[in-house]
Amino acid sequence: MAISRRKFLGCLTALGTTTGTGALAHAASNKHFTGYPDSFGVLFDSTKCIGCRKCEQACNTVNSLAQPEKPFDDLTVLDQKRRTGEATYTIVNKFDNLFAKTQCNHCQEPACASACFVKALTKDPSGAVVYDESLCVGCRYCMVACPFNVPAYTYNDPLTPKVTKCTMCLPRIKEGKLPGCVEICPKEALIFGKREEIIKMAWKRIDKNPDHYVAHLYGEHEMGGTSWLYLSSVPFEQIGMREDLGVTPAPQFTAGALGSVPIIVGLWPVLLTGVYAISKRKDKIAKEEQDDAVENAKEMAGEEMKNQLSKLSDKMTKEKETAVANGVKKALDDAADAAEAAKNAETTSADSAKEEE
Repeated sequence: MAISRRKFLGCLTALGTTTGTGALAHAASNKHFTGYPDSFGVLFDSTKCIGCRKCEQACNTVNSLAQPEKPFDDLTVLDQKRRTGEATYTIVNKFDNLFAKTQCNHCQEPACASACFVKALTKDPSGAVVYDESLCVGCRYCMVACPFNVPAYTYNDPLTPKVTKCTMCLPRIKEGKLPGCVEICPKEALIFGKREEIIKMAWKRIDKNPDHYVAHLYGEHEMGGTSWLYLSSVPFEQIGMREDLGVTPAPQFTAGALGSVPIIVGLWPVLLTGVYAISKRKDKIAKEEQDDAVENAKEMAGEEMKNQLSKLSDKMTKEKETAVANGVKKALDDAADAAEAAKNAETTSADSAKEEE
């Protein structure tokens, strides 16, 4: 697809010096960071968006995301308000006759990065806020900190959960390509280029068409500025965007609290070692107590067994003695009965003999 100048402002020749070897900037600071001079940005003109959802489709393809329940050409999903999620890095919502695209705004001084004490989220010289899964500890402070409610978490992946959000297609930018959503947009509602040039171009549009646009470029100063910038014909709150954020960068709110984070991070191994030692000692004590209990149970069982056997032996001895006594008695009784019978028989025989004589 041919790249229109309206979609791409500025030259990518400087990209190698801004993203190739440049050090990553961490947003957690109490000094205002005005952004990298050669960073890129994207302008979204809501007056040009037709809600076709092709940007969603391109994002899904570029990032190899799971297919949605409804296909991208099914525009009935626009009847409900949606938000970005673990498998949807960008979404389009409908507001009366206007449409608004939502994704990570890639703030100049990201609130998510200022809240991340392991620096899993950082600001790249390209303008993108990048995420390093290998550093993430899953605390999800970034999700709480983001004023735009963008980062999501893969709760359904218990083995390798991670934070997900728009990447600004940084791998494509490094290859000299446009972000997927910008490249596919059929109405040029999305324009990619150097942030400084985009700001100038956006204000030219506003000045040239004062009745068509609100005299405000959203993202130029909000929360210290963002890499995604927005134009609208109605107040931005009417297309689902916050207008209560002010211009103070997030790190200035969190710098005091985060000042102790390096100490906490430094003491973390010591803390974990102590917890591990206590846990192991508790396990050892528990095992010793368990072994003692087993031995005591064995001893008690042995004593009980001896008592039971002794009682059984006594019972059997008594029963045996009784049986013997009963046997002797029965034998004596039988003998007496036999003697009596013999005597009676002898008497009867003698009587019979006398009668015969």
